[in-house]
Order: sequence, then C-alpha cells, then structure tokens
Amino acid sequence: MADFSTRDPRNPAFWDERFEKNFMPWDKGNVPAELQAFMQTLPQPLNTLIPGCGNGYEAGFLAQAGWPVVAIDFSPAAVRSAQAAIGEWGSHVIEADFLTYAPPQALGLIYERAFFCALPAAMRPDIVSRWAALLPAGALLAGYFFFDDAPDASLKGPPFTIHSAAFRELMSPYFALLEERAVSDSIPVFAGKERWQVWQRL
Repeated sequence: MADFSTRDPRNPAFWDERFEKNFMPWDKGNVPAELQAFMQTLPQPLNTLIPGCGNGYEAGFLAQAGWPVVAIDFSPAAVRSAQAAIGEWGSHVIEADFLTYAPPQALGLIYERAFFCALPAAMRPDIVSRWAALLPAGALLAGYFFFDDAPDASLKGPPFTIHSAAFRELMSPYFALLEERAVSDSIPVFAGKERWQVWQRL
C-alpha cells in the first residue's frame, strides 16, 4: 500500500496524492450498469452534474450520448486524470468545489457515485442541503449509495458508511425516494452494501 502524508479527505491534497500514486480502489474503470439502464428510461437527456467525478467515465459516456453534463472535482490531480481518461470529452470535467459550485444552467439531474461516502459524517448535512439547493422541484438525484446498518458499522473511511435510516432522515425534508434496488456489479470495496437509488426533489 502506498504511503500517504495527507489523511484528511476534506483536503484536495488527500485525493491528489492518491491519484498521483494511482491508488484508487474506488475506481470501477467503466460505466456502471444501473446508470446505463436508467438513461434508457428517461424521455430526454437531462442537464447533469457529477460531483466528485474521479476518473469521469460517466461524464464521457453521457457526453458521448449527447447529454449536457459537467463533472467536477476539487482535486486538481483528479481533474487531470479524468480529462486524460475520457479523452475528447475531457472538456466536460472542471476543477470546482461542490459546496460552492454554481451551475450555469438549471439542473435536471445530479449523479452520485462514491462522492457522498468519500467525505466524513460531519459534512453530510451540507452535502444534502447543497443537493437540494441545486435541484429545482421535480429534478432528480440518482446513483449509488453506500450503506451499512450493522450496529457497530464503522465511520472510518473513506469510504464512510451510513445507516440507511439515517440517510433517509437526512433526505426526507427535501426529496422523495422513487426507486431503489441492489447493485449487481459493485467493485469489492462496495460489494453487498451498495444500493442504486433515484430521489426526486420535492
């Protein structure tokens, strides 16, 4: 395992180190099946934001399909890695902090994949309220969420687990759950504890 000097995932340098040393156990290397299936259920492309995009495979996939998509990461190394990974679609990836980023156009979808669980528990209310602030009524939050309902579930991470009931409590003032199912193609770090969910802004 690589030796890291930065231990706080709230700091972009934490992620810079891991991308620069190619230590990315969260990286699936392709576009997850549930996202591809979800796209087919929608009548038209949605203006999409991908926070904490990592290597940006989904951004490249959506852009290639004609979707208006912006993928953001506050780690400069992650942005460079994503731009390289998706090649001609790299212009869809920019350096920005999700908690302060202001999209140029109203969003129809925020796609979640290993962003919420990458940051410590203290940041969860801010992330959820920012999702709510960025999405107008009727817009969607869809993606992968990392749960562990065991009484002794660890908050050590990343990835940081959350109890499913605690997550629903955070979401309920702003969102209604439309869809939920088990994930068929999780990578090892998320296996058995990952759910695909679609939430709608109230």
